[in-house]
Formats: sequence, C-alpha cells, structure tokens
Amino acid sequence: MASSSSKSNPRLSKLRRLIKQSGADALLVTNFKNVTYLTGFTGDDSYLLVTPKNEILFSDPRYSEQLETECPGLELEIRQPGVPILSTVQKAVAKAKIQTLGIESPSMTVELFHKLCAKLDKVKVQPVDGFVEQLREIKDKQEIALTREAIALAEKAFAIVKAGLRGDQTEKEIEAIINFEIQRNGGRGTSFPPIVGVGARAALPHGTPGLTKIQEDSFVLIDWGADYQFYKSDLTRVLFTGKAPAKMKKMYDVCLKAQLAAIEQIKPGAIMKDVDHAARSVIAKAGWGKNFGHGLGHGLGLDIHEAPRLGSNVDRPLEVGMVVTVEPGIYIPGFGGVRIEDDILVTKDGHEVMTSVPKSFEEMQVTL
Repeated sequence: MASSSSKSNPRLSKLRRLIKQSGADALLVTNFKNVTYLTGFTGDDSYLLVTPKNEILFSDPRYSEQLETECPGLELEIRQPGVPILSTVQKAVAKAKIQTLGIESPSMTVELFHKLCAKLDKVKVQPVDGFVEQLREIKDKQEIALTREAIALAEKAFAIVKAGLRGDQTEKEIEAIINFEIQRNGGRGTSFPPIVGVGARAALPHGTPGLTKIQEDSFVLIDWGADYQFYKSDLTRVLFTGKAPAKMKKMYDVCLKAQLAAIEQIKPGAIMKDVDHAARSVIAKAGWGKNFGHGLGHGLGLDIHEAPRLGSNVDRPLEVGMVVTVEPGIYIPGFGGVRIEDDILVTKDGHEVMTSVPKSFEEMQVTL
C-alpha cells in the first residue's frame, strides 16, 4: 500500500500536479478505494482532502487505532459520534482558505454532491474527471507484487478444484470451494462472485452459479479470481469432463487462437482497439463474430474492473505498468460458451503473461 507520508508518496505528488493543472486549490477524495490507494488506509467511510501542502484524512472513532497503525504521520480529523463527516470537511476547507475544491465526479453520488455544495456555499465545487483513477492505471512495483500474490492464490484454488472435481458437485459447490481455498491460504476472498456454468449455462457471460451438477454435461466454464490485500486477479478456463462435441472443440480452438493473437499485440504504444481487433477478427473469420459480444479485456487492481479497457472503440495506447485481462469469448445460447482469460502486464520490452494455468484443449481434460 501507499506510504501515508506525502514526502515519500509519489502517488500524492503526481496527484497534486493534476490538481494544479485543473485550476482547483484542493481535491476531496471520497472514493474509498482511492483513499486506500493514496494513504494505505484499508477501512472505509473516510474521506481525504489533498491540498498543495498537506493531506487530511476524515474518519470516525471506529478506525482510530487502525489509522495509527496504517497511516502514521498522516493528519487526522476524527469526528465524534453524531457529527456528520461533511461538517468536519467544511471546517478544514474553511481553515485552509480553499476557494475552488475539486471533487471526484466519476464516483460521487448526486445526493452527496448537493449536500457538499450546501455545506460549502461560499466555495466553488469543481468536478474533476478521474484523477486518481488515471494514476491507478499504471501499477508500481508494490502493486504488481500484490497482483502476483492474488494470481497465485487464484491458481492454487483452481488446481484444487480441478484435481478434486466430481460429477455430483454443483456449480455452487465449486464456487464455495474456490472461495474457501483462497481464504484458507491468506486471501481476503474471491475478487468477485465466481462464475460457474455447466453446459448451456456457459453461454451466460456473467451467469450465477446454481444447482446444476458437473455430470449434467461434458464441460464447465469457471471464471474466478482472488483478492489479496485488496488487489485482484481474474482468470477463466473451460474444463472438459467428457467427450466434447466437435463444435465445442472448434469453438475452444478458435477462442484460444484469438486470445494468443491479441496477447501477441500487447506492448507499449499498442493501440487498445487494435489489440481488441486482433482477437475479434479471428473469431469473426471463423463465423462467430456476432457471438463475441463484449470487450476484449479490462484493467484490474483495487477494483476488478478498472481502466484501461480493451475495446473496439478505445483509441488509446498501452503503457508500461498497465495490467489488463485478455478474455475473448464465444457464446451460443442453448449450446454453451467458451472464454479464456489471462492477466497481462505491459512491460518495457512487450508484455508478460502473469497467469500460468495451462489452457491447451488437451490440458483442460478432466477425468471424473
């Protein structure tokens, strides 16, 4: 996590430059994940005021001890029970003589915006567009290390599921095992509710696990990830538990070819829509273009879905330090679906596939 000392925190230094360029005097950070990113504080219900010279974290007595441990040296404003957090913000803004206050427009609710404006009736409240999210796109060494740990936890859980797969297990049982194994090995849990779809249910890109048993068809799609110290991983594999229909094998081979083609394109400066096209064109050529109805991938970090996004309309270059998923899919309602997903780090020399779960068709065979 980030250091709470502004002098040794490059994230805050970069943020201050963005605030200055926007014309605001300060920024009120109300997105709890962004507060964590900037300070290392892992609680919630707390805001951070970033001024040109210092930072103030507004919280409540529940977190006093935790803040002393996680954020030594950070100026704190601990409100007493019954005192609204905006009242403490108002006093700090007045004391700092802030005339223009930036707020996080991508995440602040309309209700909170109106309450803040009412409290700060003599201050110009200026929406700014995702300053902290911009910084979060580029992972530093610590974030990359935490992501590797999240990947290792996810891969260990999947290996246990694969080795112990039984025909009488339900989708929900697989979901529960993944979550248990991640927590048992030190993770906070899954990075999102796992997607487990047997047979035709694999055609639901975000299907919810149910009581369908593994033995009810010859394949199962599993999309899962782990949360380690708030950083996320995200993988998808399809396991074959019986003789796969010829159509299913062709879908799998095409999907894998598409994924490998896209990964090959990843390097600094590569345009995101071109990476998406590399995969999409393979699937379209095979006749399933209309069956790939989502973007190719997304960034991940403190959130499971965060910027950047690999999509057909994203005309931005990849940069060193970005971590993105590459997850093409082919979905045929009533029959089934394939998605193959890995986590990729953009490096100065090209890219690194951070995930290592095997994915050839032969390696996805499981004997029940």
